[in-house]
Amino acid sequence: MNALPSPWDSEISAWCRELRAAGRPATTIRLRGAHLRTLARAVGPRRPWDLERGDLVDYLGSRDWKIETRRSVRASIRGFYDWGVATGRVEASPALSLPTVPRRPPAPHPADDDATFDALEHAPAREHLMVRLAAEAGLRRGEVAAAHSSDLFRDLLGWSLVVHGKGNRERVVPVTEGLAAEIRGRGDGFLFPGADHGHLSAMWVGKIIGRLLPPGVTMHALRHRFATRAFAVNNNLAAVQDLLGHSSPKTTRYYVRVDDAAARAIVEAMNRPAA
Repeated sequence: MNALPSPWDSEISAWCRELRAAGRPATTIRLRGAHLRTLARAVGPRRPWDLERGDLVDYLGSRDWKIETRRSVRASIRGFYDWGVATGRVEASPALSLPTVPRRPPAPHPADDDATFDALEHAPAREHLMVRLAAEAGLRRGEVAAAHSSDLFRDLLGWSLVVHGKGNRERVVPVTEGLAAEIRGRGDGFLFPGADHGHLSAMWVGKIIGRLLPPGVTMHALRHRFATRAFAVNNNLAAVQDLLGHSSPKTTRYYVRVDDAAARAIVEAMNRPAA
């Protein structure tokens, strides 16, 4: 890949160090840095502190992104230039009044049984466990990647797994005897060793599991499947929220697809003539 125009590389690295000092997750830092490096290559030889609002609008407007990607890139650019103002690198942020990108509530998209079972049937041992952790325990790809043998423990009720979630937040997710046995079968240490701080990267985990799923179905759809099936047990949204590690039930609701038959039953019951 082409080298970044000077002085983008050093400035982006300095900003990433600031994010690291603030305790931001490594995955977030990598994503923010990648957003700024893509911007740097797009604007050519111009220095970061020479860009104006119009340059940033032209850049954002020329990209064919999904809404959530557009929101994320805008946030990265805003954060970078806010830091530039705070550290005296630029007098005013050209990103301060960038067009607002409205949040579009995402629709639940759980993987269906055929896709899930087919992936499990054809997955090698390592990938088989990855699929189960996402589909049966609701882990994100980054949480699957960082899972460690020491995270599994047994209490009075059964086996549970400590999950290292987004924002350095941890949660405990109960797991079945069968899933616990498969975890124990991976030996001691990271379940999926690799070059990213000792384990595979989240991106690579998502990529290799995506190969086992039908076109258009991602590893994240396995997490949506878990949420939908967990909610269907007793309609306890708060419990599903805790299992997924969401800070808001509003986010959890985006993961749960309500069964059409259940919705119809509600309407028919409330409109049933009184005895």
